[in-house]
Amino acid sequence: MTDVQNDSGLPLKPVYSVEDRRAEEPPPGDFPFTRGIHKDMYRGRLWTMRQYAGFGSAAESNERYRFLLKQGQTGLSVAFDLPTQIGYDSDDPMANGEVGKVGVAIDSLEDMEILFKDIPLERVSTSMTINATAAMLLLLYQLVAEKQGCPPEKITGTTQNDILKEYAARGTYIFPPKPSMRLVTDLFAYCGRSLPGWNTISISGYHIREAGSTAAEEIAFTLSHAIAYVEAAQAAGLSVDDFGPHLSFFFAAHMDFFEEVAKFRAARRMWARVMRDRFHAADQRSLALRFHTQTGGVTLTAQQPLNNVVRTTLEAMSAVLGGTQSLHTNGYDEALGLPSERAAELALRTQQVIGYETAVPLVADPLGGSYYVENLTDRVEEEAQSIMAEVDELGGAVACIESGWTQRRIADSAYRLQRRVESGERVVVGVNRYSETGAEAVEIMKISPRQQAEQTRALEQLRARRPKALVERHLAELERAARGTANLMIPLKAALADYVTIGECCSVLRGVFGEYRPGEAA
Repeated sequence: MTDVQNDSGLPLKPVYSVEDRRAEEPPPGDFPFTRGIHKDMYRGRLWTMRQYAGFGSAAESNERYRFLLKQGQTGLSVAFDLPTQIGYDSDDPMANGEVGKVGVAIDSLEDMEILFKDIPLERVSTSMTINATAAMLLLLYQLVAEKQGCPPEKITGTTQNDILKEYAARGTYIFPPKPSMRLVTDLFAYCGRSLPGWNTISISGYHIREAGSTAAEEIAFTLSHAIAYVEAAQAAGLSVDDFGPHLSFFFAAHMDFFEEVAKFRAARRMWARVMRDRFHAADQRSLALRFHTQTGGVTLTAQQPLNNVVRTTLEAMSAVLGGTQSLHTNGYDEALGLPSERAAELALRTQQVIGYETAVPLVADPLGGSYYVENLTDRVEEEAQSIMAEVDELGGAVACIESGWTQRRIADSAYRLQRRVESGERVVVGVNRYSETGAEAVEIMKISPRQQAEQTRALEQLRARRPKALVERHLAELERAARGTANLMIPLKAALADYVTIGECCSVLRGVFGEYRPGEAA
């Protein structure tokens, strides 16, 4: 029989035995947390069911959030449209055709107030998938919470705020790496003083994996980026145990079921040792890798889309068995468009069935001790450690991104997998095998072109109401701060509170920092 390999290229034996394991791992809740960061894991509380949602206008997205909360969702996760992600107002020519398409359009505090209308923020934690403009969106969220009377310690959630993976895999950057890292660490410092319950960053392997990396590359690049953020924060004068407990991570769950479980276990073990041995963190919360998981977007198919229900269920189960802290399950129609309400509800029900009907959450790390899973955990870790050592030798994560090395490595892995799919070696049901049946009729959700016109009119009305001199003063203060070394969160909050727009703030920062062009070093 020919050698069998998984998608990552790891050779697989037909049977595993006790000889394939290393030493016994400590129990869940004990360093290095391979088996989970809590002693009882989900017996005390299930993972947060946090469905990623947002589209069109703030009012439409608010309706979807309230629907999901009514269906039993336990946390919010906001998707922003591309103009919001890269710092353009909805009436900017650069935003034309993209307003509200892949997420909700947020131009100012006015939109954020509508987005969270009638949602008590002191009782809901919110994750915001936002990077280049993360500082501004967090401040808008804080301003809305303050208007609701929510005390700072009860403002809870996460900003993704992971700009390095944007250069490596996703592309929604604005500024060059160095000023972008300044915004990241300014947010760290600000939350340390003003928002003690906020997770300041969610270092993302998800987009790296979606771009085509292997499982080992996903955690290697993610942890290398995390190291760069810790080093930048320390260089800015922050103590590792002041911000370490507020670092969180974001991973994908793809279709190689057991390798995904092993990946999550290996990542926890690796991060605990990085924080203890490399950065000398003493707070156990700094050592414990907490992560959100999303099922794989690129594993969904437009062909026979109902098959995606099965894919998402298996991926969600691997995340639960791997010990995730929160989870998003994709809608079966997301290879065709934004998830419909019906698909979003079924995706949430998938988590609820796993949580309440399978009895899987009643045991911490149920696959711990499996010869195969323990061996895979070791081998994924070994491969990831080798990649991280190479990143260090090449000058660190930022240098690897600036040289294009990281991007090339991800692209090579994506190419190898695609070749296997096209040759039929890697089966995708309904695509390259069992594809004879006709397509199911699936409702496709579309955003009306009227969305951009309505958003533009609202912006015109907002600008007409604001005192022009006040806006100009705020923007001048922001420019002075950007040219100096002051924490940018302070002038940004003052400006945003008076309804200065995200696009106006980013225009000032572009003038000071410039814009990043791939292949150009900062």
